[in-house]
Amino acid sequence: MTMELELELGQEYTPNQTLKVSPRLVAANYILELSSQELQQQIATELNENPALELVDVPTCRVCGTELQGSICPRCIQRQKGSSASVYGSDSRGYGYEDGDRNRFSDDEEFDPLTRVASEQTLSEKLLMEMGAALPDEDMPVAEYLVGSLDEKGYLAIKIEDVAYELSVSIDKVRAVLRVLQAQEPIGIGARRLSECLLIQIDHLEERGLSQPHAREIVSQFLTELGEHKFGRIAHELRISQQEVADVWEFVKTKLNPHPAHGFSPTNASDRDTRAMYIIPDVVISQGPEDFEVEVVESRRFVLRVNPMYTRLSADLHRSSASMNPDERRHVQQYVGRAKLFIANINQRRQTLYNITRCLVDQQREFLQSGVRHLRPLSRAAVAQQLGVHESTVSRATASKYVMLPNGEVIPYAHFFTPSLSVKDIMKEVIEKEGKPLTDSEIVERLKERGIHIARRTVAKYRMQLAILPSSLR
Repeated sequence: MTMELELELGQEYTPNQTLKVSPRLVAANYILELSSQELQQQIATELNENPALELVDVPTCRVCGTELQGSICPRCIQRQKGSSASVYGSDSRGYGYEDGDRNRFSDDEEFDPLTRVASEQTLSEKLLMEMGAALPDEDMPVAEYLVGSLDEKGYLAIKIEDVAYELSVSIDKVRAVLRVLQAQEPIGIGARRLSECLLIQIDHLEERGLSQPHAREIVSQFLTELGEHKFGRIAHELRISQQEVADVWEFVKTKLNPHPAHGFSPTNASDRDTRAMYIIPDVVISQGPEDFEVEVVESRRFVLRVNPMYTRLSADLHRSSASMNPDERRHVQQYVGRAKLFIANINQRRQTLYNITRCLVDQQREFLQSGVRHLRPLSRAAVAQQLGVHESTVSRATASKYVMLPNGEVIPYAHFFTPSLSVKDIMKEVIEKEGKPLTDSEIVERLKERGIHIARRTVAKYRMQLAILPSSLR
């Protein structure tokens, strides 16, 4: 799957190099970039269009993707039983079990509360750092109050009138700060209800050229009916077809996230099943007997193969006794070749995801062992260089994909490349090792060297929160 370089000679024999990308490479990159949901749709389309391609369906856990043994997920049950082997914070949130199974585990096995606190603080730090660059200092108390009032799904759990009363500021000011909060990532953060969360994400996607007809109208007016699959009623009310309503439902399921804070903090018990419906990890990192193990779980979700009948027909093509006419030969060659290429691209996708994740495990071992405070600044370019691939390959492979950590938490791949998750800790470390006392401006420069870009006033604010004196007094 290499780029084909063609030399073309002009009239004056001047060599002109024309870079041509092979169709095979284009197809491979397309498959690599697809999210898990999009890949499933692409496989369904290919199965429908190519009679030579066959799917061997494998029953898998809807949480981690591991092949089920009967109705039990061996990976999830092992994580529950072996909580002492968890890397940081036992995960006994009942993944992969029926309600009766969950009750067998005691409260003592709950997710490590220290990990929960660190994760929630991380999201708060991220939001406040970004809002600090967009708001004047006098509005930051409002921002801090709003961020502190987010629930674990990322929704604002307090009325803006109450915030205005508590802080003795105008409702308009609170609304203005809330708009800044809702403009931050993860998109949908700070919404006050599900419909608002989804509408914020629809706006965000439309700004980037991705829209779905009637999505805004249905989400704002018929969200309950959409969730209940009352497509006929919605279609009648809006005078559109049921297929158009079904398309909106598919758009909501695959493109929107009802819980924007997911990945920064564990969800609660009542949220567990809904979360599993929306996000299934592409890769699972688990603690093995000697080291971390990486598994691309989609390899267990399905197995693709060339239909055995077409395999026999393809073998017969090379025999002189074959009784196929030219059209039949072309049919077999075309579809068998297409099926083999599709399967090869799927396998390459899996191998690329494995290689990248293996590299991330090696680079972020302390994060996996000790938690989010030990996440190292890391760029996609650095991973690409180590693997000997182009940076765009790493970007494509990790876009819109999720990984399950050894503690059972599912996070976007993007979190491995976020250097600002523990800004305060890194800043504290810089100051502790400063030698000669560093000014706030000098701290800004030291943080830049680590890939962290924040304003001087943010450094001053974090320093005060850490109870660290200015350089003149240290």
